Amino acid sequence: MAKIRNEIRFILNGADVALNDVAPDATLLDWLRLNRSLRGTKEGCAEGDCGACTVLIGKLSAEGLVYESVNACIRFIGSLDGTHVVTVEHLRGNGEQLHPVQQAMVDFHGSQCGFCTPGFIMSLYALWMKTPNPSDAAIEKALQGNLCRCTGYEAIMRAARAISSYGKAAKDPLAVERKDITARLEALCDGARVEVGSGKQRLIVPANVDDFADTLEKQPGATIVAGSTDVGLWVTKHMRDISPAIFIGGLDGLRTISEADGVITIGAGVTYTEAFVTLSKRIPALGPLVDRIGGEQVRNMGTIGGNVANGSPIGDTPPPFIALGAKLTLRKGDTRRTIPLETFFVAYGKQDRQPGEFVEAVHVPVPAKEAKFAVYKVTKRRDEDITATLGAFYLTLAKDGTVADIRIAYGGMAPIPKRAAAVERALIGKPWSEATVEAAMAEYAGDFTPISDMRASAEYRALAAKNLLLRFFVETTGTRAPFQVSRFEAA
Repeated sequence: MAKIRNEIRFILNGADVALNDVAPDATLLDWLRLNRSLRGTKEGCAEGDCGACTVLIGKLSAEGLVYESVNACIRFIGSLDGTHVVTVEHLRGNGEQLHPVQQAMVDFHGSQCGFCTPGFIMSLYALWMKTPNPSDAAIEKALQGNLCRCTGYEAIMRAARAISSYGKAAKDPLAVERKDITARLEALCDGARVEVGSGKQRLIVPANVDDFADTLEKQPGATIVAGSTDVGLWVTKHMRDISPAIFIGGLDGLRTISEADGVITIGAGVTYTEAFVTLSKRIPALGPLVDRIGGEQVRNMGTIGGNVANGSPIGDTPPPFIALGAKLTLRKGDTRRTIPLETFFVAYGKQDRQPGEFVEAVHVPVPAKEAKFAVYKVTKRRDEDITATLGAFYLTLAKDGTVADIRIAYGGMAPIPKRAAAVERALIGKPWSEATVEAAMAEYAGDFTPISDMRASAEYRALAAKNLLLRFFVETTGTRAPFQVSRFEAA
């Protein structure tokens, strides 16, 4: 049994912090502003969208000490054990000078009302430390999770391009002090389980994955918190009680990625950012999709396993994983079982997960060389994370040009991520032709009865789903649209 420690320990800017009185739902943003009077970190949306609350979190990894931008508004204190929290107040230049990122923003008029500015500063700081001379594409990606209502982004882009003319990233205090901070963080990692609070009002940080499995088996009603990009909103928007909470984002045993026999195994605690390199290289169609999941801060926090385990009907990864034939490993205590991912989703809000059981890993097959695979996400705006529908398509053709196998899966079309079984049956064994596709499009009504909500109307969803199949056909055959594209006209 792991030894128990009754305090959360981390570094805030330059100071060591030890907290033994923390609520499971206490956010980093509230603690910074109310308990430490560090009010440069702002609250805008309280849901991880606007970036006004951006801070950096440094954590130890296989690559050493890594700093990433995160949203303090949905980041819980319980997730900070063994990390280095850096706020905008910690930035400093030489002597009385501003930090290079700050000075560039001043000189290039990157701030007007100033409310969003600290968040932009911190996002650009994270980028500059990693890539001192970034491309415009890299700058835009780093700022996906930051909103400015008044200045205009071009001034901020000019500032971002110029940061290195004000100083060298290698001489930044975070770079200079990296060895010291690494040693201090290593000293905090004592292998103990953290338990703060008592009774139901308790937060737990397991010592390792085995300790997590044992803890959850004994307390099956506890809320599992990985990246908190979903659970955070349960607290900030819905005022839900998440006690007791088990924080697993720092468990190295759930943060592994490996490949064997053409199957990529992704630990449930792997973030979108950590998975991006492998997925975009081995399954290129997934790269652009991951880049459209929230902003950089959300991708640095959110996990692949959490996106699957929550069972959202508009989760981004389940449809493409289902189309690829992915499997899921579930664990309870020392017992594991592996199931097809598509069977995990039972009904809205219900998954095939028993009390005390958790998602341990997702196994994603790499498409065969001869297969065709694509995924399309439909939103009101390209960089918006409010999905109307998402379609994933996997196709293999026989030598005679007929459809040997096709798997089509959608999000946003049903209460769960779901395959288009009737459409698949209408295509298998038939020529991959315009006549076949046009006939199959009529089968969507047998597969889905979408609803209308804030994201899209039922009619729009139904039509978009059909047109995504048409798009897949056009792209896989290299032809122009062979027949009239269905169009939607609002009443």
